[in-house]
Amino acid sequence: MAERLQKILARGGLGSRREVEAWIKAGRVRINGIPAQLGDKVSDEDQVTINGRPLSPRRLQAPSSQVILYHKSAGEICSRKDPEGRPTVFRSLPRPRQGRWVSVGRLDISTSGLLLFTTDGELANRLMHPSTQVEREYAVRVLGAVTEATLERLQRGVQLEDGLASFKRILDAGGEGANHWYHVILREGRKREVRRLWESQGIQVSRLIRIRFGPVSLPPGLRMGRWRFLEPSEFKALLEIGGVERRITGLQSRSKNNRRGRQGRKQG
Repeated sequence: MAERLQKILARGGLGSRREVEAWIKAGRVRINGIPAQLGDKVSDEDQVTINGRPLSPRRLQAPSSQVILYHKSAGEICSRKDPEGRPTVFRSLPRPRQGRWVSVGRLDISTSGLLLFTTDGELANRLMHPSTQVEREYAVRVLGAVTEATLERLQRGVQLEDGLASFKRILDAGGEGANHWYHVILREGRKREVRRLWESQGIQVSRLIRIRFGPVSLPPGLRMGRWRFLEPSEFKALLEIGGVERRITGLQSRSKNNRRGRQGRKQG
């Protein structure tokens, strides 16, 4: 059955939906020797090339997706390469069976915690899209006086430079002295949104950890710089909220608490 080109390429782990669409617009992708256009459909019988290199028919078939959970440490960046030589999360990931890892969102360099990676660019795009409304939960340590009025404003909505933003819920997580912990939940992934919301109230964020993305929580025993494959139940729940049907054949669910640098070849 013929499917849209950008959907197939993203699903095959060649890149995110946005990256694939940019390649098509730039004329880097051809179908049977003819420059591809956004929206073109292809089937197994078509010859697709990227930068003149043909894709095997296997890459055009619906793969069994892989998804892994990674515990990011502060100081790591979410880009594949960095001209400044800073450590990147991709150096610690295992080599996928097919395609390459696509991150489901990002965390800034100062934030630690849960990051998901998948070989399915379409799934990543669905999970990141604002319309999906996937919950993100963070543990945040703040410095400053937080009143009930402050918490009410943060949940009612604050006007930031890129629009209205708010926390769906704020839960008191304890603490002593000037530093206090909260768990905050929101349903979008704008750049530095958690930090900017607190800063709008004159409150400084001294530590930020993402502890949940949708149905997947950061395992207490997974140390920073380590990863594991999702359990089948977690994987199925992600597909459901992403509205994507996938084969789960070959899913590796065994926990992989591997040490950094020993999970396989570096990505990039």
